Amino acid sequence: MVSISIVFPVFNEEESLIPLVNRTLSAVSLITKDFEIVFVDDGSTDKSLQVMKQLAKKHKKIKYYALKKNMGKASALYVGFQKAEKKYILTMDSDLQDDPGEMGKLIDKLEEGYDFVNGWKKNKHKEEFGFKRIFSRMYNNINYFMTGIDLHDFNCPFKAYKNQVAKDLFLYGDLHRYIPMQIKEMGYRFTEVVVENYPRKFGYTKYGKKRIVKGFLDLITIKYLITYKNSPLHVFGVLGLAAGAIGVLLDLYLFFVWLMGQSIGGRPLLILAFLLTVLGLQFVSLGLIGEMITNNIQRDADGLIREY
Repeated sequence: MVSISIVFPVFNEEESLIPLVNRTLSAVSLITKDFEIVFVDDGSTDKSLQVMKQLAKKHKKIKYYALKKNMGKASALYVGFQKAEKKYILTMDSDLQDDPGEMGKLIDKLEEGYDFVNGWKKNKHKEEFGFKRIFSRMYNNINYFMTGIDLHDFNCPFKAYKNQVAKDLFLYGDLHRYIPMQIKEMGYRFTEVVVENYPRKFGYTKYGKKRIVKGFLDLITIKYLITYKNSPLHVFGVLGLAAGAIGVLLDLYLFFVWLMGQSIGGRPLLILAFLLTVLGLQFVSLGLIGEMITNNIQRDADGLIREY
């Protein structure tokens, strides 16, 4: 019998939680009796946390955690993954747009031997058209171009993981959008399945235009972390050596010019040569410092949770 942890990050979804739990309990009970529901409140300002407490008292299989403040979906997922205890971990948004009845499709893929299954909202409802739909297509196409990962819906919240896979993820800020990139880099097997998508019934979308810029910055961040996380000197060292080499060559050129009796004190080239040389040393030093600290940073999930 499979065991399942269902992780829900929550931010201001008080009206959705009770129907969400009812649907989830009905769906997961058809798959297994060994399951748990893990809510992580991301600093909600409504009554979401109170509703979670009531649900946890009513259902023994429900656990809840509350972050000390609004820290973002990635941090909420990170805490949920670290606290999940079952063999498989599924994630969905808590706004009722994902259908818990489709959990079996993702579990079947994990049972086939995949380590991670990504949902694909192939047939999005009409509210998804327009600006958000256009940006979503651009976002997925850029991700494919930069990573070579052939998934249709990187940011679909409906995902399934083997337990250790989820716990190995490096999540903070908005890096939950790039989970497939980490999965590929770690060498895990992954696939995708089509899932249904429904209109939001309560509350409002947390998606805004400001997230576009943040999304591209996060893409650069995760690309760097994946490529150079364990060897920061490789990127900063190359930049430092390049800048330093140009600076030294300019210094030598100016030295020979000075030997020929020409004044170099007022030349802008002298300032540029000096700046490039110093910049090169700084980049190399930064890379060395990064090498020393890169493997000593660990996140403590308990440190993110509010105590009662």
